[in-house]
Amino acid sequence: MFIIDKESNKAISLERKTFHDLNFEERAHLQEWIANNTEILGEPLLIIQKEFSDWSDTNERLDLLALDERGNLVIIENKLDDSGRDVVWQALKYVSYCATLTKSEICEMYQKYLGTTAVASEKIAEFFDLAYEEVTLNPADGDQRLILVAANFRKEVTSSTALWLIDHNVDITCVKVTPYQDSERIYIESKKVLPLQEAGDYQIRMGAKRQEAVAQKTEITARAQLNQEFWAEALPVIRERAGIFQNVSPTKDHWMNGASGHGGISFTTCILKNFARVELYIDTSDKEKNKEIFRALESKKEQYEDVFGNPFLWQELPEKRASRISFASENGGISERENWNISIEFLSDHIAKLQNTFKYVLNT
Repeated sequence: MFIIDKESNKAISLERKTFHDLNFEERAHLQEWIANNTEILGEPLLIIQKEFSDWSDTNERLDLLALDERGNLVIIENKLDDSGRDVVWQALKYVSYCATLTKSEICEMYQKYLGTTAVASEKIAEFFDLAYEEVTLNPADGDQRLILVAANFRKEVTSSTALWLIDHNVDITCVKVTPYQDSERIYIESKKVLPLQEAGDYQIRMGAKRQEAVAQKTEITARAQLNQEFWAEALPVIRERAGIFQNVSPTKDHWMNGASGHGGISFTTCILKNFARVELYIDTSDKEKNKEIFRALESKKEQYEDVFGNPFLWQELPEKRASRISFASENGGISERENWNISIEFLSDHIAKLQNTFKYVLNT
């Protein structure tokens, strides 16, 4: 790794170190860095447990347990300067322990990790940007994942065991983390060393196989069909009341986005299991811009809520790129067809109010 000296116009080599040289420890340091910023591993993850040992019939301790954006459980095993020979076997045992965890068990496990600082179901809903009841965790048709982290991986780990597991459709990733020092400053470089792109015909074959499996799942789910039927009933009323969704067809999704006249910001209607929701959804391609827009609107929240006639739920969603301002019904929802009229009335009335509250502001 190099650092550029702009004055001399030179690339200066940083001194590569070991974690041992720098007096860093696995649990006190590396584990905490990852828990606080999972982008070290190359993706956003929701850490739900740390140093977890509450397994029946064993005292083994899992380093980190997380959820990825597909709802799969991710077992993260950390080593410092040497992966050791048995890291894969150790991680596989944790996979077997986690394989049968249900959604409620995962939520309970996460709540123990959070303590009284937050509500697990709300944090999970925020991470997935869905209502909690809409989230699927540890899906039956998914797989638990392994991420192994170390400064160096032994050949028996990367050249045989891990490759064999990948070849047999086990989702395992090896991330190499290397510390560098420049005077008093410490830098960490993280690099995925497995799966390797060049390792790959078998990966290409497995990818093609997964794509084929996805393509075969063309039958619409019962919930998706229900969504389409709901929107078919709701759209004419919403169009008449709010003048929105004029060129939109019923969708299988639980939400519908309407243009606000401002790029990346939409007036959105949502239908969930037991309630309906309208929201101003802020999602340009720039996370910082999203947060700036949200904060600018929030600074005048009392003014906007007076115009709307109800208090909003202001969700900056700091872990997400997007933010939203929403208002939800207290009843209705999609679960009882005989009550769809309640949700349709709510959505058509309040999406019009939402437009009236924000449309002028967004276009000035």
